[in-house]
Amino acid sequence: MESGERFVVISGCSGGGKSSLLAELAARGWPVVEEPGRRIVREELQGSGAALPWVNAEAFAHRAVEMALADRAGVTDEAAQWVFFDRSLIDAAAALEHVTGGPVLSDIGRTHRYHRTVFLTPPWPELFATDRERRHGFESAVEEYERIARAYPSLGYETILIPKDSVPARADFILDTLARNH
Repeated sequence: MESGERFVVISGCSGGGKSSLLAELAARGWPVVEEPGRRIVREELQGSGAALPWVNAEAFAHRAVEMALADRAGVTDEAAQWVFFDRSLIDAAAALEHVTGGPVLSDIGRTHRYHRTVFLTPPWPELFATDRERRHGFESAVEEYERIARAYPSLGYETILIPKDSVPARADFILDTLARNH
């Protein structure tokens, strides 16, 4: 299996349960890569704060692109059938394109591929909550979700909505879908 086909993206609405789902997959022994955005915000809250998304969205998006590229390059577990990414380079490029208006997504999307099936967490207001690292509201999260939901198909990916269910059932859904399509 080509490395890009091993890289499975779980993306979608902020506050849609992606982190819990990735934790479940990790507990089941699957390699996972944490979302760049959360890591950047944690680092920035400890440092200068210059690249926080609510301070400088463009600097944040540039850092997210760099971190997502490094994440892809850093996957060394060649034995793993799948590696699950909490968001991806595509998400970061879509954000950068949104804040700069420049054409970023298509070039990055053509050269850095992931598994052809991308799983999306739909907007789920009952789960959404702000916190120290997520300060935007639900409306902004839905706008971001809509951009992402357009970005992946525009690059030839098939997107599948993850059902609103328990975390273990959502993990089963993803693994079953991948097994059927493999």
